[in-house]
Amino acid sequence: MMSRPQSYIEGETDSWHAKSSTGSKVKAERVALLVLCLLLTAAVLIIYRLTFENTKTRESLKKLEELRMKSQNVLTDGSFCKCEEGWEKHGGKCYYFSISKSSWEQSIVDCRAKGGDLVKIDSREEQAFLERRVRQLMKEGEDKFWIGLTDSAVEGRWLWVDGSLLDESLKFWAGKEPNNVTEGDPDGENCVRMGEEFENKDLKCWFDQSCSKPQRSICEKAGVTAT
Repeated sequence: MMSRPQSYIEGETDSWHAKSSTGSKVKAERVALLVLCLLLTAAVLIIYRLTFENTKTRESLKKLEELRMKSQNVLTDGSFCKCEEGWEKHGGKCYYFSISKSSWEQSIVDCRAKGGDLVKIDSREEQAFLERRVRQLMKEGEDKFWIGLTDSAVEGRWLWVDGSLLDESLKFWAGKEPNNVTEGDPDGENCVRMGEEFENKDLKCWFDQSCSKPQRSICEKAGVTAT
């Protein structure tokens, strides 16, 4: 029996090793591809789940906000507050945010013609609501709103339009306000406007201003009750 030449055996061995190496490489590539597919599938599932949960969270927050707004408009006797078209309801009251600008005195006339008056702020919660809404409505830094507060009668003695004295615990002056600047008006700044472009956690956005300066305004009146 003739033995195979050494060179033939070595060639056959090399061929076997080459095939084995190629097979191992293909197998490794398939495993890597499978792992990649699994990772991509897992990533898609995670993204889908996060998107789904985020959507549910937004829907839950929307429902909570609706319930909060609804609860704020339920009066103590269980009835609901309703407002005329163009007025916004909050806490049993209705608010009108004017588009046109006028002096402080003319703003009072306009509000009373609508059955209300320039707003009187009775609580921190009311100030928070107004601060947020005004910030949303402002188009520029000087686009502020008159409120019903003045010291026209006696300098430094701040009174609301109903004649009540400003509560010391409910003052929301911005920075070094009130400063009663007389530049532009020798009578000084005797009326109050509110508004800041950026959120202020302390809600301090009141500024004294010349009463004759045209500004937007906030009217307020009691809501109509309905069971």
